[in-house]
Amino acid sequence: MLSQIYRFHGHGSLRYVYRNGESVRSRFLTVKYTANPRRKTSRCSVVVSKKIAKHAVVRNRIRRRLYELLRAHLPAINTPHDIVIIVSSVDIAELPHAELAEILQAQLITAGILPSPVS
Repeated sequence: MLSQIYRFHGHGSLRYVYRNGESVRSRFLTVKYTANPRRKTSRCSVVVSKKIAKHAVVRNRIRRRLYELLRAHLPAINTPHDIVIIVSSVDIAELPHAELAEILQAQLITAGILPSPVS
C-alpha cells in the first residue's frame, strides 16, 4: 500500500492536475502529471471510473495493483511531481504483473518522471 504522504488529499489538488497537467496516453492508461516544487515528495492517485468496471471489487483490484507498482518507482523519482493515473480499459485487470509494470514504467519514462534506463 502507498504511504499516506504520497497520496492526494482532497479534490482540489486533483482538479489542479487535471486542469494544468500534461498527459501521456496508452491503450490502458493515461498519466497526467505536473511538477510540484513546493513539496518534498511526489503525490500519486489512481482513478478507475465506474464506466471502466461496474464492480467495486474489480476497480479496487486495479487500483491496488497500480499503487503497488507506483510504490516501487517512488524512490527513483528525483523531482516532486503530482501524478494521476487514469485507467481507460478494464483489460488492465487481466494483464500479467510484468506486462503492467512495463506499461507503467514506459509511461513514466515518456513523461520524464522516471529517468530513462541506461543501455
